[in-house]
Order: sequence, then C-alpha cells, then structure tokens
Amino acid sequence: MREKTDSKTPQLPRFKVDATNKGLMLLLVLVVVGFSIAMPGRFFSDATFMSVAFQLPELGLLTLAMFIPILSGGLNLCIIATANLTSLLMAWVFMTYLPPDASMLMQAVWLTIALVGAMVLALVIGMLTGALVAYIGAHPILVTLATMTMVNGIGIYLSRGAALSGMPDIVRFIGAETVFGVPVPLIIFLATAVVISVFLERTRLGKYIYMSGSNINATHFSGVNTHRVLIAIYVLSSMLCVIAGLVMMARFNSARMGYGDSYLLLTVLAIILGGTDPFGGFGKVSGVVLSLIVLQVIATGLNLLNVSPHFSLAMWGVVLIVVLAVKFFRTRYLQQRASRRSAAKARAAQL
Repeated sequence: MREKTDSKTPQLPRFKVDATNKGLMLLLVLVVVGFSIAMPGRFFSDATFMSVAFQLPELGLLTLAMFIPILSGGLNLCIIATANLTSLLMAWVFMTYLPPDASMLMQAVWLTIALVGAMVLALVIGMLTGALVAYIGAHPILVTLATMTMVNGIGIYLSRGAALSGMPDIVRFIGAETVFGVPVPLIIFLATAVVISVFLERTRLGKYIYMSGSNINATHFSGVNTHRVLIAIYVLSSMLCVIAGLVMMARFNSARMGYGDSYLLLTVLAIILGGTDPFGGFGKVSGVVLSLIVLQVIATGLNLLNVSPHFSLAMWGVVLIVVLAVKFFRTRYLQQRASRRSAAKARAAQL
C-alpha cells in the first residue's frame, strides 16, 4: 500500500526537456563535436571544460539578473554597472577595514559585512529603478539607461576610473578554487539558478512576475499590486548583480567600473536563445542555463581557434538577429496554421 505524499511539501522544479531544451542539447553536442574535429586533442580536454566552468558563472549570474526583468516584459540595462559599483563597495571595505594579516574567520566576517553593504546599495538602485518604471510609467529601457549612466558616473567619480586590487584570500578562494573538483564560482551560479527557478515556479511573487509579463493590465485588475511587483522585480535583479559582482571581483582579483561591459549583449542573447519570450510572460531557468553553456563552449572554442574577439562580438549580434527572426517567423507560421485549422473546422461544421 503506497503512502500518501503531502501535497504541501515543497518540491524542486523538474528539469523538463521541452522542445527548446532538446534543441539546445543537440546544438551543444554538435558544437562540441565540431570543435573536437577542428582541434583534435586540444578542445575535448579537461583544461577546456575547466575553463568553461570558471568563465561561465559571471556571465550566468548577470544573465539571471537580466532574466527576471525580461520575464516581466521589461529590461535592465543597469545590471553590469550595478555589479561593478557593488563590487567597488566591497573592495573598498576590504582595503579600508580588513587588516592585512586577518585570519580566514575574520575575513569571512568582513566579507559578510561587505555583502550586506552591497545589498543595501543594490536595494536602493533596484527600488529607484522599479519606482520609476511603476509610478512614472517610463519605459524600462529609458529608465535603466538613465540609472546605468548615473551608476557608471558615480562609480567612475568615486574610484577615479582606477581599479581597486589586492583582494583577501577568501575572495581569491571564491574566484580560483574548487570543491570536490567543481569550481566555486560554478557552485555559486548553479545554486543561484536553482533558487531562482524554485522562486519563480513555487512562490506567489514568481507567478505574479509571469502574469505581469503576459498582461500587466489584466494582472492589475485581478487584484495584484503591480507597482509593488515591478519594484520587487528590479530589486531582485539588483540583488543578483551583487552576487555577480562578487564573482567578477574574485575572478579578476580587483574591482573597477567597466568590467564585463561586453556581457550585456550576451545576456540578452542567452535569454532569447533559451526560449524566453522577449515580450515577457514565458521562459524557464533551465533553458537559460543550457543556452549559457552553449554560448560559453562556442566562445571557448573560438578563443582556442584564435578568432578575434571583435569578430566574435559581431557574430553574437548576428546570432541574436537570426534567433529573433526565427522566433518571429515561427510564431507567424503557427498563428496562420491555427487560423487555417479554425477556418477548416468552421467550414466542416456548416456542412
């Protein structure tokens, strides 16, 4: 006799292999096979995949920070500026208050203090951005462009455009060490992705984010305080930037405004390639994670082939255009097919 399971027990979201995930898995296999044939003995190696594992998390965390606003039908151009400014704050705390000979326990204490301070700063940025979008009604592109410019200006002014370097051992551990053979940045990214997936699929606010992306007016008239939801969206996005800033600071062993500027296009590309609707309302963390893996493997392969990074950046732009075009024509084709089926059923009903 089977025992009844408690329906109220929280469950982790299942990794559903839908059509998008299947296509990304197939693309990943083709990319790995293609680079392995092009570079026999060089690409398919432990060193290559370890490089992917160390480089993926910083882009992945920034992508998750962009994913939530896009899921709601918005955008956050300020993610990289927020990550850099919060990392500058954390680096300043270390350089100002942490003794050079501090123990690992003391370093952990000051890391916690620095993270709390960075989260407060991110909270202010997120609330300001969300309030401007919610209450003024300005388009998220314009609002986040303004906040990005403001945050970049503040960061460059306070740091004089210089890098704050020389991080403590605990920060270098986060950026360069492994646990049971798995890079620490990758553990942080995967844990964050699981938490975000559970949050979006299992919490009321997560469902409201999807509803806002589908139809924010209908969500408002259903009794949801959409102003609070919008503010929460940009606060969550800014909080994820703190984690991304910590990983970037740990990877570069320094903090500076301007780190990761080239990631902005890639975050949008990874989200759209992962099956997320650019107009909001639909998207899964699993698809985003798979698309990130594909893009990082391609970037690593191109780097091993000594392809110019400027050409790679242009290629990402072309790929984004192609993906958007394919989505447009596929949606149009499905709508036309649905209308033909409806017309055929109507004719059949008249006979």
